[in-house]
Amino acid sequence: MQPDHSASGNGQLRKTLRLWHVIIIGLAYLTPMTVFDTFGIVSGITAGHVPSAYILALAGILFTAVSYGTLVKRFPQSGSAYTYTQRAINPHVGFLVGWSSLLDYLLLPMVNALLAKLYLSAMFPEVPEWMWVAGFVTLISLINMRSVNLVAHFNLLFVGVQVAIIAVFIYLCVRGLDQGEGLGTTWSLIPFADSQTQFSALAAGATILCFSFLGFDAVTCLSEETRDPAKTIPRAIFLTALIGGVVFITVSYFIQAYFPTMARFHDQEAALPEIALYVGGKLFQSIFIACTVINTIASGLASQTSVSRLLYVMGRDNVIPASVFARLHSRYKTPVLNIAVVGLISLSAIFFDLVTATSIINFGALVAFSFVNLSVINHCYLREGNRKGLANQLKYLVLPTIGFCIIVSLWLDLNAHSLMFGGIWAALGLVYLGWLTKAFRAAPPNYVAE
Repeated sequence: MQPDHSASGNGQLRKTLRLWHVIIIGLAYLTPMTVFDTFGIVSGITAGHVPSAYILALAGILFTAVSYGTLVKRFPQSGSAYTYTQRAINPHVGFLVGWSSLLDYLLLPMVNALLAKLYLSAMFPEVPEWMWVAGFVTLISLINMRSVNLVAHFNLLFVGVQVAIIAVFIYLCVRGLDQGEGLGTTWSLIPFADSQTQFSALAAGATILCFSFLGFDAVTCLSEETRDPAKTIPRAIFLTALIGGVVFITVSYFIQAYFPTMARFHDQEAALPEIALYVGGKLFQSIFIACTVINTIASGLASQTSVSRLLYVMGRDNVIPASVFARLHSRYKTPVLNIAVVGLISLSAIFFDLVTATSIINFGALVAFSFVNLSVINHCYLREGNRKGLANQLKYLVLPTIGFCIIVSLWLDLNAHSLMFGGIWAALGLVYLGWLTKAFRAAPPNYVAE
């Protein structure tokens, strides 16, 4: 079923993005400085081996990144895991994967608004918290409505600031270690492993750290705005994950070396301000916290960009109202109504709890990652019959199977909140799909490209 877009003035998304644009948006979505937000929690879980937990998480992500790259060559449309599973496995399964992923995508912009509120309220307690949320949401929404290229250029600036502050932080850590802080040495294997290291603890930490990698896959939502997407998007996916992983592992190594235990921190779940204070003093702490606000703006821009495109594709498929979600602005060619809807949802940061929000985000991400790996096996190995030769066996069976198994191991460590809320959301999607398809007797509506 192909909805009529001509009446809505829909048109086409503009193909203006190059490789560096897409990588920058992906890195902004990853937010390199998020390593500081989760460090205290994961260090406690892994008994002081955060870098190894990042390595485990990165391994699963890179195998999955290869699967994303394989599928985007076959299906160079926006929609990410929703589109790939729909085309590669089954339309009903694709809808449910897209529905589960939507939970992750919808909540990330709100989480960034919530983080901005927390940081700015700490710096300016006299300003009402709702004003920070409203101002943050308005800013990122207006930028996103104007142009996806504008988003990329803003994110280039914001990612550059993050890289600069991280470089200064590592320099201060090295100086402190040379002066006897922490382990008292710049290079050591202790942050990675010791005689007490347990794989189960590293896996539990890696599950949480998957949150840090959310965004490497989101760049697939930009396929229809990218030049030569079949070539550019696979590269961008892999490079975004790899660059982000290297940054996370490097920074967490120096933090772990400087703070071998959590004994110095008053609040392990909110260790970021104390980390900056102990490493660089009060002036550096102030600069550092200011940069975290920039960090939330960059992530907010990138996450809102991605979810608005996912809503656009689902609206174009007519699985959600096309009259609202499949429209593009006549001049800017951006899904302005989708951006506005996401902005309204983000305003719930005024009332929402950070722990509850972040606990359910990984559910949608792991659903997407799992089915992307399965989609490669089903479509490329079984359906297309690419089974001859070692290269095909590796690319279409072995690598996605390894990726799937690593993701399944992370599934086993999801907390109860994530499973409960994610399960409820998935059940609602199943009921809606049943209504949409007349008790599953018909396929979900599907957009056919003109």
